Amino acid sequence: MEIEKILNKLNIKYEEITHEPLYTVQDAKIIKGKIKGLGCKNLFLKDKKHYYLLILREDKRANLKELVNFLNTKHLTFATIFELKSILNLEKGSVTPFGILYDTKNLVTILLDSSLKEKPLLFHPNVNTKTISINYNDLIRWIEYFQHNYFVI
Repeated sequence: MEIEKILNKLNIKYEEITHEPLYTVQDAKIIKGKIKGLGCKNLFLKDKKHYYLLILREDKRANLKELVNFLNTKHLTFATIFELKSILNLEKGSVTPFGILYDTKNLVTILLDSSLKEKPLLFHPNVNTKTISINYNDLIRWIEYFQHNYFVI
């Protein structure tokens, strides 16, 4: 898999498990204890000009009003399934920061919840039948490798 090749090239240590398809944070509860890390919620959002991938703890709710103010925009909505596929090459239920490898135009800005710092994090490797655990700092290295902008909020 291409993701693993890039992780290895960057000397990023990771752990991976295979499981039945997981579409939601609720579904992901079946892997608790099988892999070390904090579950993350990944929301693909947009305003009139930009796309954002919001990454937060699985137990947090996204405060879109606060995010609108932080981004100095007027309105945020969820990107469409078509946009998810055409920009990140992902399907609904598989949203992950690993998808930025397909965002060759750097259309997506990553927004990271500050409570994720210094923790091992769980993400799908672009398919929802696997989960990868990587450290926060290694996620930053991944984002920087693909030259994407990011903000810690």
